[in-house]
Amino acid sequence: MNCEAVDILLAEDSPADAELILRELRKLNVANRASWVKDGAEALDFVFGEGAYGDQGACRLPKLLLLDIKMPKLSGLEVLERIKADPRTRTIPVVMLTSSAEDPDIQRSYRLGANSYIVKPVGFDGFVQVVSKLGFYWMMINKPPV
Repeated sequence: MNCEAVDILLAEDSPADAELILRELRKLNVANRASWVKDGAEALDFVFGEGAYGDQGACRLPKLLLLDIKMPKLSGLEVLERIKADPRTRTIPVVMLTSSAEDPDIQRSYRLGANSYIVKPVGFDGFVQVVSKLGFYWMMINKPPV
């Protein structure tokens, strides 16, 4: 079995946003091992070692999941609910990183167990600044359970 550790799993359907997020995290050296999935179903397959990731089992649990809400196949809220309901994955920190500033999305995210909710800034500089602070906090300052 090929089992490669992953620091950050990014579930984001926008290739432009994903590229920017991953580039910034790598530039800051906070996540050398980051993976990107394009929809909610792929995120669950990755985390639980199913589908295209079936040969890996559930050995690639990320240290942090950055999760968009509005994605194809399964929404980020559905992914969050499944991850937080499973004892194997419920302690993975999940940060909702989304363009939705809608109160129902924020409230539901926290009810389902999100660790943080961040609305993506519209401007490039603001977006880069948020991603760098986010990566630094969750990968360098925060102490997750082992």
